[in-house]
Formats: sequence, C-alpha cells, structure tokens
Amino acid sequence: MPESVVVDAGPLIALFNSDDDDHADALEFVKAFPGRLLTNLAVVTEVVHLLDFSIQVQTDFLRWLSSGGLTLVNLESSDYSRIIQLMIKYADLPMDFADASIVAICERLGIRKIASIDRDFKIYRFRDRFVFHNVFR
Repeated sequence: MPESVVVDAGPLIALFNSDDDDHADALEFVKAFPGRLLTNLAVVTEVVHLLDFSIQVQTDFLRWLSSGGLTLVNLESSDYSRIIQLMIKYADLPMDFADASIVAICERLGIRKIASIDRDFKIYRFRDRFVFHNVFR
C-alpha cells in the first residue's frame, strides 16, 4: 500500500497560486511524492475560498482534485466530537475547523505524516501525545 500523507490548505493554495512564496516547493512536493495525498472537504473549502482571486484558479484546483490529485476522506460522526475537543484544547492558538479535522482524520486513520505550511502542526499532538511529521517542511 502506498504511503499516505494528509495535506493541509497551505501547500494546496501555494500549488495553485504562482505568486505564493511556497509555490515552487509545493509544485516539487506534489511531483516528487510517491504516495497518496489525502485531505477532507473542510480543507477543500478553505482552499477554494482563499483562491477567490481567480475563478479560473479555483476551477483548476477542483479539476485537479476531481482527476485524482487528492483523495478525499469523509468526516465521520465520531470525528466531530474529537474536533470539538481539539478546538477547545487549542483555543489559545486558536485551532480552526480545518486543522482540527485534519488531526481527527489522522488519528482515526493512524497517519502521522502531514503536509502543511502552518507552524501550528508543531504544537498539535495526537491523542497519544505523538507529534506530527511534516513532510512539506
């Protein structure tokens, strides 16, 4: 089974925004990563919202997604209680819904590798206190 990594919004935004400082790194990461890139609808929504400077760029992202660029992981009902716990625990950052949903699906799927530009993933911990391994940075 190929290696899986859960992708946060930052690298995806950078991938589709050629003016982003992380664009080249995001492009190289996607080209070079041999496994499956996973995310969820909360992250997709955030990406589309933050690419609102261009409908063309938004639809390019969605076309890439629909052609298999990413595998979407659906949130399950049990994930929402964990998301609430995480948002309360990290309220001082604060942790947003998309980040909490990433942590929840990583815990459920047993995936410790994420791709993020967000420094908060150095602070977030699994339920068992293990740290995330950010393969993007």
